[in-house]
Amino acid sequence: MKKNAYLCAILFILAASPVFAQNVDKDELEKNQAAVNFINYEGPHSRIDTVEQIRNIGYQLGLSIKNGAERAGANNRYFVIHCVSESEGGKLDADVFGLGVDAAVDHIRNVRLIIQGYLQGAYDYSAGDAALLARYITIYNAVFRGDWTFYNNRYKTPVIRNMTSEKAGISIRFDEWPGQTLMTIPLGTGDPGSLSAIDTSSLTDQQVTDQMRRDGGGIEDRQGMVDIKEREADEATQSATLQREAIAEEEKNIERDREETTNQRQRVEQEQRRTEQQQQQAQRQQQEAQQQQQQAQRDAAEGRITEQEAQRQQQEARQREQEAQRQQQEAQRRQQELARQQEETRRQEQELAQREQAQEQRRQEAAAAEARAGQKTQEAQQEREEIARDQQAIIESRDTAPAGAGGPSAANSLLAVSILSADSPLGRLVRLNLQNGATIQSSQMNTVNGRTVTLLGGRILAIAGIDRGNGAIRLVEISSDTLEMIKQGDDDIHPQSLLWNNGTDMYAISTADGRNYLARFNTNLEKQSQTTVEVHPFATCVFQGDRILTQKADGTPLLLNTQTLR
Repeated sequence: MKKNAYLCAILFILAASPVFAQNVDKDELEKNQAAVNFINYEGPHSRIDTVEQIRNIGYQLGLSIKNGAERAGANNRYFVIHCVSESEGGKLDADVFGLGVDAAVDHIRNVRLIIQGYLQGAYDYSAGDAALLARYITIYNAVFRGDWTFYNNRYKTPVIRNMTSEKAGISIRFDEWPGQTLMTIPLGTGDPGSLSAIDTSSLTDQQVTDQMRRDGGGIEDRQGMVDIKEREADEATQSATLQREAIAEEEKNIERDREETTNQRQRVEQEQRRTEQQQQQAQRQQQEAQQQQQQAQRDAAEGRITEQEAQRQQQEARQREQEAQRQQQEAQRRQQELARQQEETRRQEQELAQREQAQEQRRQEAAAAEARAGQKTQEAQQEREEIARDQQAIIESRDTAPAGAGGPSAANSLLAVSILSADSPLGRLVRLNLQNGATIQSSQMNTVNGRTVTLLGGRILAIAGIDRGNGAIRLVEISSDTLEMIKQGDDDIHPQSLLWNNGTDMYAISTADGRNYLARFNTNLEKQSQTTVEVHPFATCVFQGDRILTQKADGTPLLLNTQTLR
């Protein structure tokens, strides 16, 4: 009968000996988990990057945006488009964060690590704040995945221009991420170093909070977001206070400079009037001197004065004319100087006008900071009250839970494989109640080949993985305590291979350069020997003493030594 999951009929009694997991950076990676149930790839990888390598992908993208780039990254891998434009009816700016067709990320914790690094590089967030915001960003984009009406109503035109309806947000399935993901990072101030660079109010949309509440409450993350908002309020209040003080000080300076400029303009205008009067007087004197010369010449001609007297009068008139010309030239030079001073006064008045405009901008920014402080304070208070109610509800539900609800111990259980699809042998290990068959533990690793699970020497061994992106199909060892992978082999295994054991040896079909070979492994997943002849991808193995019978690539039988595979 078809069910949500297909339960493998083979049950394995749990080995009694303990097996301890050894996962590098597991504690740090688990901090990046959140409430939304993302379906991640859980299995072997062809390449294992460190936390810092993954985070650095985003950090480098962030540095590029911080240094002025509008777009950073490669379209086929990881990229960011910084979309900031003029006001558009209260809509938001955003950074569009995309996963290209060759993006190798296959677990939500790694998506969050990249976004965390981006927020650190672009906006100078601390590692802790960036990690929390990254968790919210992925939940936010998962909640609104494909809701094109939401994105159009919320974001400005340049943001929408760089998105498509089918790619908007992020799917909860890792195999739908590459080439199909365009997440929005809503921007607040967008200023590096500001706690409000990212719009936390959008990230805590009621639908996001409701989703977190349904998926277990998300109490710790919600408390962390309240803390950020309270610090945002303090930062905004301090910013508004400093801006108001700067505005008041600048008002005094503008008033002083305006008075000085007004006085200077008045002095220039008065001096211009005096200079004009002097120039007019000099012109009159020059005209009078010229007239005097002409009169002296006429008087001498008519005999009213002697020739000598006429020459004397003409000489005096020429001197007065020269003096008048000198005064006129001096007035012209003075007018040029006054024109320069007048131009300087106009420039100062323009600067004053610009400073007054800047003051208005500061007033708007101060008012916005005060409004933001009030908004964040109100949101933080409301969210704290909601968290307190949810915590109380959780406590009450625990108090009313029946005694012994924790279930039986592992010693009274069976190990089984839950196959997750009707057309694939892949699934996860589960632990069942020995008495009633109820599931009491389930592994996160969802790529175990159910036909290959083997108990050997107190260990759980299997073939697991998917050959996609950074995933790989490998031999794995699984912890009997946690049911999670604690070790993976180094050799690629054919997806159709089974796992055979002969004593303490294991055999599987390994692949290299598109060719298939039968290989022998020890219980540490280390290859001991391999055929030189290619084998069929659906080959079987039958053991007879020190011989093994399998099939060549053409399907004909192949007899080999169990140790040398020759």
